[in-house]
Amino acid sequence: MQKRLRYRDLKERGVIKNRPTLQNWIRDRGLPPGQLTGPNSRTWGEAEVEAWLASRPTAPKPTPKPSRRPGRPRRNPEQAGAGA
Repeated sequence: MQKRLRYRDLKERGVIKNRPTLQNWIRDRGLPPGQLTGPNSRTWGEAEVEAWLASRPTAPKPTPKPSRRPGRPRRNPEQAGAGA
């Protein structure tokens, strides 16, 4: 028989941190929706959660390219004291 995981179990394993993120990941990132096992209880099969975790990319995010437009130039400290 397959082990069923509750929200608490997902949180303890570090899969999820809060309920809004859980709902977003179900809606947007393919996390299995699980099954309603009671009026206010949802559980996930351990195998389906493990398969979903294994299918996720593990490479680090690419570093963003530097901005083409630099910000406002810094004030010269020597000029900053002259106007005061």
